[in-house]
Amino acid sequence: MDDTTSQQGSEAEAVARRTRFGALPEPVRVEDMVEERAAGVPDPARTAYNQDEWLVRYCL
Repeated sequence: MDDTTSQQGSEAEAVARRTRFGALPEPVRVEDMVEERAAGVPDPARTAYNQDEWLVRYCL
């Protein structure tokens, strides 16, 4: 194999490589990568406790 054949082969490989990997993929937005779903049904009794109300009742 001489230099001319080897150089043509590497040029052909370079063209094929550029064709396949020449451009980066489009960037993906963060909003498209995250999916938010509620873990369960909200329980109103869980958030009914108010620390300020306790302070007013027992400290004043």
